[in-house]
Amino acid sequence: MLKTKSRMLLSKADIIAQLQKSILPLQGFKYSAQNTSVGLGLIEKAFPNYSFPLGAIHEFICADTESAAATDGFIAGVLSSLMHKSGVSLWISSSQKIFAPSLKCFGIQPDKIIFVNVQNQKDVLWCVEEALKCEGIAAVIGEMNDLNFTVSRRFQLAVEQSRVTGFIIRNNPRQLNTTASIARWQITSLSSISHDDMPGISFPRWNVELLKVRNGKPGSWEIEWSGRKFIHITHIVPLPREQQRKTG
Repeated sequence: MLKTKSRMLLSKADIIAQLQKSILPLQGFKYSAQNTSVGLGLIEKAFPNYSFPLGAIHEFICADTESAAATDGFIAGVLSSLMHKSGVSLWISSSQKIFAPSLKCFGIQPDKIIFVNVQNQKDVLWCVEEALKCEGIAAVIGEMNDLNFTVSRRFQLAVEQSRVTGFIIRNNPRQLNTTASIARWQITSLSSISHDDMPGISFPRWNVELLKVRNGKPGSWEIEWSGRKFIHITHIVPLPREQQRKTG
């Protein structure tokens, strides 16, 4: 009896998985048999087929300057994997805040990022859409305030043809409206922890929230960028050496 129920449950899970595979291509999202991991580990299990969506639009919500900086760092970590495989990336904004040489910390050569600085948000939207149509680019990052469904749908249609991955950073958006993005993220900074008791700033840490994901499972994770890769943080805070001697 138990074996029969187990088989029925597995059958339902298989049916649901198959339906997800069938629905996503109809929505314009296609899986690639290769290169679908960007080193995010457990986070990638939140996506259908446990694969980071490439050739899709990812939306990032930034409430302030601090979260915008954290978002830039997280995206740079993802780009490190994408650009290691092929191509260059475009970073489009009306006010560049990225210090290009700092990208080396994420394993990215600054000359592999083409920074496009324009005068206003209207120009940003136009440049992003045109860039997303260009095959051979690893990714396009666009910084803007607001994004409506119509524009996001045009972005999505563009990447369906080019297979370029788009990262849209929304700085201080007026409202969290519905968009055609495959996923909506929010990245915030966490306090870094020294691993060797040395003074100064240690490796960057972030709280990564996947607020919405099409046919996936939203969640929250704490990660660190160390050794040019993402590392998931355990919630056990190491004791100072003095306390370790006392408890040992």
